[in-house]
Amino acid sequence: MVFVELLSGVTQGYLTPLLPSLGESLHITPAGQTRIYLLSQLAFAIWTPLLAKLGDAYGYRRYLRISIALVAVGTVLMAVRTSLFTLSVGVVLQAAVVGFMPLLIGILRHRAPEQRRFGVGVLVGVLTAAVGLGGVVSGSLSEHSATLGLWAAVPVAVLAVVAGVILPDGAPRIGERFPVLQFALLAAGLVGVVTALSLGGLWGWTSLRTVCALVAGLLMLATWIVADSRATTPLVNMRMLTNPPVAIVSGVTFCLAFSTIGFFGANAIFLGSSSAESGIGLSYGPQAIALVALALNVFALGSSLSTATLLRRLGERYTLALSGVVIAAAFLSLLVLHETPAQYLVAIALLGFGFGGYQASTRALCVECVADRDTAMAAGINELALSFGAAIGASVVGAIISANQTSSGVTLHAYLWVWSVCASVALVGAGLGLCYRMRGVQR
Repeated sequence: MVFVELLSGVTQGYLTPLLPSLGESLHITPAGQTRIYLLSQLAFAIWTPLLAKLGDAYGYRRYLRISIALVAVGTVLMAVRTSLFTLSVGVVLQAAVVGFMPLLIGILRHRAPEQRRFGVGVLVGVLTAAVGLGGVVSGSLSEHSATLGLWAAVPVAVLAVVAGVILPDGAPRIGERFPVLQFALLAAGLVGVVTALSLGGLWGWTSLRTVCALVAGLLMLATWIVADSRATTPLVNMRMLTNPPVAIVSGVTFCLAFSTIGFFGANAIFLGSSSAESGIGLSYGPQAIALVALALNVFALGSSLSTATLLRRLGERYTLALSGVVIAAAFLSLLVLHETPAQYLVAIALLGFGFGGYQASTRALCVECVADRDTAMAAGINELALSFGAAIGASVVGAIISANQTSSGVTLHAYLWVWSVCASVALVGAGLGLCYRMRGVQR
């Protein structure tokens, strides 16, 4: 399982630092790079419910192996024949990594239920550390060749394929009919909403394209809810969506993903800004920025490994709330201390601890109050909450930065707003965490 999540982390972290140099060598415009990112986000939204439902119905190991194969094919394709077309196809195939965690949690719940919380903490720790490591390795390789960095994930893909072959099976298969209509409605709705969130900043938040994509997506989601609630074989158990523990954990995930993942882009801009020109920033180069990201993920590794212990000693409510409080403390410290590398790295350490803590705790708790047959889907809903929180957070942060940008760069006023908003949303997540109550498993 560690090798499987290692592939997930590397593939999620290695492409971002490569896109600028790949764009230059392959003559891909910034708009083309944006479309590659959008394809990835759309594929995430579609793969999540599809792989989760298929895993619950027809076997976690079977669809985990299929997911690994898809990611491996996309990884090798991008490295062997690099072009705009293969990059576009590759990121769609690689987006199947979104199924890894729900399917692995399904296997853990069946094979080692007493070790599930610790196991999830280990997997999340490996995932977060691998994201940072993938960026550092691919960035270093790309200094010699723009396409060489794409090979960073190939050996890891081979290891993951081998790991998938020898993994034990998960829970017995239900074998129920797959609800194609409900899936099509849900996928269409998610595509519309994700498109609006991803391109709203580029199109304009009040533009006709953005509004139409968002409204169409919401209408499709509403139609899906009606159709799924009346179906004899639903895609998602609607009782699960109204289950308070599941709803609260998803809310915590949304808020803390908004504050952390939504901020990562602005973090890179701040680190790379020249204090001599704009008056703020640390004047770091790409490699130094990648090392700071790696440091954040190393701190996340430490906190995720301790999550099972915290859940046992502090309880579920206080562990969820603690992650939100630590993340808020990181942003509040930046409001006061942000002028030197040491001051900034203290905040990065706090952010890493909170990041790893909520990633592990929410993924462990999201399945504890649902029936075995809904394990992967409950985990998938949590992954969607994370994706939407990150997308909306990045959109809000991007809008703040765009509104406070001058010819010399982003102003300090913009970052003060960004840090304040992220701290506030993190505190909302902490408050939701305090509302968590364990309940019996739904049947």
